[in-house]
Amino acid sequence: MTSLAEALGHGPDAKLLIVTCDDLGVSYASNSAIYDALRTGVATSAGLVVPGPWAREAAASYRGEDIGAHLTLNAEYDLYRWGPVTHAPSLLDGDGGFPRTLVDLWEHGDVDEVRKECRAQIERAIYWGFDVSHLSALLGALELRPEFFDVALQLAVDFRLPLRLAGADQQYQTGFPFRQLAAEAGVLSPDRLVRSARGQSARAGLDQILNDMPPGVTELVLRPARDTDELRAVMPDWPARVQDHDIATISHQLRALTTRTGVALTGYRSLRELQRREPAGPL
Repeated sequence: MTSLAEALGHGPDAKLLIVTCDDLGVSYASNSAIYDALRTGVATSAGLVVPGPWAREAAASYRGEDIGAHLTLNAEYDLYRWGPVTHAPSLLDGDGGFPRTLVDLWEHGDVDEVRKECRAQIERAIYWGFDVSHLSALLGALELRPEFFDVALQLAVDFRLPLRLAGADQQYQTGFPFRQLAAEAGVLSPDRLVRSARGQSARAGLDQILNDMPPGVTELVLRPARDTDELRAVMPDWPARVQDHDIATISHQLRALTTRTGVALTGYRSLRELQRREPAGPL
């Protein structure tokens, strides 16, 4: 059976890495850091939070980078809130924003309103001029529940876009075969998903990730942001985001690391082009 790496034109033992920066549009500190990572650093893709307070600024600064729609149904911070772009009462909590937790979302979110909201977010990103390269979900909200996953999968088929999914081991925890369902529908996803190792230096964190990579397509997800008063005021996890910015901008060290480990960088557009060459499977 042909592996994803082989279908992309590489050998069976090839190690391909997508470096994605999530949360574009959440804050100006995030926007600045993510575009820095895409333009001068090691990032190859990013995810746009369309309902984010700074999403329109992200659109105004767009220069054609590989950016997907980071479908958003939560607003996890106590002091920093955003909400739906559609009329979706079931997707609001008591103070008018998206639910803070996945449990709250899953208990109260109406699937029809979820479907309408997610479609509207993709369409708004396209209207703003983004060449949307893939779909993902904030906090994994769509892939971890079968009824919400059906929404994400249908949108990936309709817009002919790859869909970020957790690795095969996560299927046992969720209780349904989301990767198999996506493959049967002709929707592509990286083989595995990793996040930055917190508490290490930027060089050490990236070095560990590259050394531990098996053959196939791996996606490294970062959430970079610049260290600003704004960031510190609204996001309790600001130190980790600043560290992710360090990891994403050590481009001067990447060449030596990739040469030594045999890893090649790629982006979601390569997966999108491959997916669009094949007819979608039945849903």
